[in-house]
Amino acid sequence: MISPPSFAYVADLLRRETAMLCEPGKEYLVEARLLPLARSAGQPDVDSYVALLGRDPSERAKAIDALTINETSWFRDLAPYQAFTEAMLPPLLEARAHVKHLEIWSAACSSGQEAYSLTMLLKEHLPPGWTARIHATDVSTSMLERVRAGRYSQVEMNRGMPAQRLVTWFTRAGNEWEVSPELRSMVTTQHLNLAAPFPPMPVFDIVFLRNVLIYFDMDTKRDILRRVSSRISPDGYLLLGSSETTLDLDDAWTREAAGRVWMHRPRGASPAVTTSPASTTVRATAGVAQSTAPALSQTGA
Repeated sequence: MISPPSFAYVADLLRRETAMLCEPGKEYLVEARLLPLARSAGQPDVDSYVALLGRDPSERAKAIDALTINETSWFRDLAPYQAFTEAMLPPLLEARAHVKHLEIWSAACSSGQEAYSLTMLLKEHLPPGWTARIHATDVSTSMLERVRAGRYSQVEMNRGMPAQRLVTWFTRAGNEWEVSPELRSMVTTQHLNLAAPFPPMPVFDIVFLRNVLIYFDMDTKRDILRRVSSRISPDGYLLLGSSETTLDLDDAWTREAAGRVWMHRPRGASPAVTTSPASTTVRATAGVAQSTAPALSQTGA
């Protein structure tokens, strides 16, 4: 197992480079993520590899990339995607009727399942003549490469992909499944560290920032939410993970309930729905699968 000094170095490195917290108890995860890199670099163990990180910038970048990779799945957790189609899209379709276009940000997009899940729902729910773009960002360059490739293993497809959508939107590519060009054309990718100043981006109608704020300290959470609020339209929507909230973090946001989901909205936005998160029973439909939260990542989709 990784030694305490090596773990402390890695935790400090992650904090400096990504603002992510890597707290005691995550030693097993750091060991598992870095051991393959240690072997590839010819190091006998993780402690030796950590010593190498201090003098090798390329290996340091690989280590950060490996430690910010997240487990994800298609249509993760069901309820947010139902809120997307049932509570967010209807008022936005009315409000954007003059432009017939939506801009959506999949922040901390991981390997792209969230972004491509959204494209499928948009294809199913947008009226004729409408367009949409999913802006997928992540701190991991290897994950962004996977999003652009749009290829997934059978194991990954088994995690939440309904058979009908698999047949409709994917084709076989050797041992993998490849997203259709039609869906890939709707997704753009950009490297982005949420804890750093944002690069130039559009103003978004909907922002998915799910299961990632939990890995930052309070000040960083506040700073991220403040900067996200500057990139979302006045009538837009922000979705966080089920254990995340804007309460007591940023007064620029209010909350509205849609089934079991809290939609966070810029203060002053017209209400979209009024149902309590506990008052609506969400049915498991053929487009959604449930999964557990990741152990450590800035890629939280």
